[in-house]
Amino acid sequence: MSLLELTTFLLLLASIFSIVNLRVLKLPQTIGLMVLAIVLSLTVMVLGLIWPQFLSMVTTLTAQFDFSVLLIDVMLPFLLFAGAISVNVHELLKDKVTVLLLASFGVVFSTFMVGSATYWFISQPFLNLNHLGLTYVDCLLFGALIAPTDPIAVLAMVKKMNLSSVTETRIAGESLFNDGIGVVLFLTLLNVKVEGIENITAQSVGTLFLTEVVGGVALGLLIGYLGLKLVKYIENQHIELEVLITLSLVLIISILASYLHFSGPLGVVVMGLFLNQNIDTDKDKIGLQRAMGDYVYKFWHLLDETLNAILFILIGLEIIPILQNFSLSYLMISILTIINVVLARWIGVLIPIKSLSIKKEFEKNTALIITWGGLRGGLSIALALNLPDQIGSGKELILILTYMVVLFTILVQGLTLKKIVK
Repeated sequence: MSLLELTTFLLLLASIFSIVNLRVLKLPQTIGLMVLAIVLSLTVMVLGLIWPQFLSMVTTLTAQFDFSVLLIDVMLPFLLFAGAISVNVHELLKDKVTVLLLASFGVVFSTFMVGSATYWFISQPFLNLNHLGLTYVDCLLFGALIAPTDPIAVLAMVKKMNLSSVTETRIAGESLFNDGIGVVLFLTLLNVKVEGIENITAQSVGTLFLTEVVGGVALGLLIGYLGLKLVKYIENQHIELEVLITLSLVLIISILASYLHFSGPLGVVVMGLFLNQNIDTDKDKIGLQRAMGDYVYKFWHLLDETLNAILFILIGLEIIPILQNFSLSYLMISILTIINVVLARWIGVLIPIKSLSIKKEFEKNTALIITWGGLRGGLSIALALNLPDQIGSGKELILILTYMVVLFTILVQGLTLKKIVK
């Protein structure tokens, strides 16, 4: 199948799924699309039992493209930028310490708690999974890829919860930044795995982590500053030009970050926040206005919805070969892992909130809302698919655990979040 045919097929399916959800299921977009993606996977598997060649054709189709590269290098930058320009940047700047502490501590703590517990689960005789040969670093890689939440799913849910602007901004900001930090931590641990832990020092790991984070933020600030100058220069007079500028800047950051080994996700988020602000105009007449026109925000909202729909279809197709080998042991460890992931998320946000509550005000049960609102999505699955083949047969288990956690957070947590908030 050519790229044009594949794109046409995905867009057609995305349109059909969106219509079915809108008219029949009437669920929030993210949840509805996930439900339909599951139906798609099950339908393909059932048809595969009747016509094995059909299943073979679908698995061959999914093998033709690299899902992890498609999401991380192409889709993720656009999705993160769309999320960043929808956040109230002024509220975020007032509460930047809270957001950064929640994102950084939460991701690091969750990575090590989930990774350590997973390593312990595998060693238990009743699960009979020792033969997979997963090492502690492999389990930490799983912890790192499952720690970041899906900012698109989180933002879509939070906007409908009628929370205060402060709490909404904290949740949205934490979700945006923990994606960038999660990817950096995953790549750092991946380097440890590939190079061999005996060849890695604490200094080299620390240097790599700081280079990715500081470099990504600096790149985002630089490109964001230049972009803001361009946007101010055209003064919202040419809306199509503003769209072209933002599109090109997102791609430029992704390419430069790849060459310089900086964090592209962090760079895109910082640039989005930098552009999403007010600028000084003639104070006697207008006062302050947004740097970008409303058309830009509508365009990115449209792109966000389109990419999100395609993303869940890809997840449904990509997971079909993995689910064929599902077993009782996989089900048992999946249940244990889901409980562990939710618990790690809760402790990871509760500690910073308790530490900061001495000087800052938090709404009642903020930690619970942030925990239950921590939906996982395509990023986690893409990172799992990006794991090196040297992990061996254990990679299949990590993929299944990742998919089961994503399913639980979107379907169970997503559907009950409104009741939890109430």
